[in-house]
Amino acid sequence: MAENSGIEWTHHTYNPWIGCTRVSPACDHCYAEAWDRRGMQQKQSRWGPRATRTRTKTRPNLRKWDRKAAELSVRYRVFCASLADIGDNHRSIEAPWRRDLVADIRAYQNLDFLLLSKRPQNMPKLYPDLMEDWPVNAWMGASTENREEMLRRGEALAALPAQITFWSAEPLVGDLGPIPQEILPSWVITGGESGAQYRHADPDWFRSLRDQCAAAGVPFLFKQWEGRDQKEIKAKGRELDGVIHDGYPQPLAA
Repeated sequence: MAENSGIEWTHHTYNPWIGCTRVSPACDHCYAEAWDRRGMQQKQSRWGPRATRTRTKTRPNLRKWDRKAAELSVRYRVFCASLADIGDNHRSIEAPWRRDLVADIRAYQNLDFLLLSKRPQNMPKLYPDLMEDWPVNAWMGASTENREEMLRRGEALAALPAQITFWSAEPLVGDLGPIPQEILPSWVITGGESGAQYRHADPDWFRSLRDQCAAAGVPFLFKQWEGRDQKEIKAKGRELDGVIHDGYPQPLAA
């Protein structure tokens, strides 16, 4: 599915800046932080409360993606941001960076921008221009790796004016349990954890989430099982009880 990304549920990725701080169990084995430490093209780490986030030097060719989508009469999903958190309120993230992100969303109407955050409660303060006029091609998501975060972030997400909302319950590290209908999003993504220190996910956690989505008519996407590396994960396949779940919400006309 991904054209320039290894993430199954997106076509492209767009990182307006790089860096973040761990805030919950889903962050324990952060792939983005590990990637950054391996590269260390900069002198200092960009992870942690005292670390400076940095503006990406090379911006993606959004114009090219938008033009191609228009030519093919399709919509491309663009994940923002795989190496940061757009809801991060760190002082080193400059206001123009955020304004540029919103401007890009408004400019490229053939692209659906997937804004995923572990801090959805920060969005009203950080993006007042987005809150005043939320474009339909800006999908807003929250990470919901366990029941505590599902309830807390789900409530904050539901309060935002985005017309399409989604959860990334990945890595799923606990049973979400019964989901309150008032916070159920437009789309649910879930999957296990990868890496040498991966945490085991009970298949019944995924089944419960699948069944609740089916009952509510919410598209459900099962991304992967857990494992030490991608080779092991791919060997397990993406089937949940013999079925590949690749649900997506219907894009809205921009």
